[in-house]
Amino acid sequence: MEASSGTAEEAPVERTRIGTPVDGENVLASLSPSRASDFRTCPLLYRLRTIDRLPEEPSPDALRGTVVHKVLEELFDLPAAERTPERAADMVQDAWQFVLDAEPDVAEMFVAGDSEAGPEITGWLASCRESLRAYFALEDPRRLEPAERELYVETLLDSKLLLRGFVDRIDVAPDGAIRVVDYKTGRSPGVGFEGKALFQMRFYALVIWRTRGVVPALLRLVYLGDGQMVSYEPDERDLLATERLVEAIWHAIERAKASGEWLPSPGWACAWCSFQAHCPTFGNEPPPLPDLTAARRDAVAPTGPPTSGP
Repeated sequence: MEASSGTAEEAPVERTRIGTPVDGENVLASLSPSRASDFRTCPLLYRLRTIDRLPEEPSPDALRGTVVHKVLEELFDLPAAERTPERAADMVQDAWQFVLDAEPDVAEMFVAGDSEAGPEITGWLASCRESLRAYFALEDPRRLEPAERELYVETLLDSKLLLRGFVDRIDVAPDGAIRVVDYKTGRSPGVGFEGKALFQMRFYALVIWRTRGVVPALLRLVYLGDGQMVSYEPDERDLLATERLVEAIWHAIERAKASGEWLPSPGWACAWCSFQAHCPTFGNEPPPLPDLTAARRDAVAPTGPPTSGP
């Protein structure tokens, strides 16, 4: 799950992977929408994040995404009448504690008062509550009963490429129509920049179609940064094209592995990249390539729990 319009992602918090019928199958490799998007954005970014596995410091914006997602997930555990803005605001502290329990070091990015060293924690928590207020202006959770939340999904293509990821929410209408919903704590993308987010949603729709035999009727992106919703109605042709694109991305990744050439792709996203110190675009050099045999083994046998990064 990615929690913004491109400047920051939801901070990675480990989540349990459930067993599925894919377990035990001969899997060539696995790919999530986040990692596929990484490669499309910049092959070097994919390499440093997925093969080198260089550490990344979470940002306050990314942590806000994690806290808000946690509240929106647990909000629907409450009776419908209790799903109010006030109750959601009260849940922020517990969601923040959940993040701290998982990653205690993230507390170091906040300060107790005004300082250039980092944001002040009270104001930052208030910004989490502001994101939740924006959600209530877009949807009334008292009138919704999601079928699934934070759902781990995966499917194995004929090529033996495993597609996997976490879906924020799935709604199922009485007639069986499926709506896939993803929350973004950032602002909605400008005209011409919707492709990355819609690719993620088409990816999830493809997995759901392949596992359930039903094309989702609606894909919806809920942007809390500016109170916008973007909706799209996919069809089988869209999803077949997405499958071909995903396969092409993986073949391109394989070619990069074989050649050892992971070229940077300079663009607007460079301003927020965590790996500027390892990028030729900024006059620096990437580290020596690690053992790709071990990297491939990790990708082929995805036994560990995925993270939301995403």
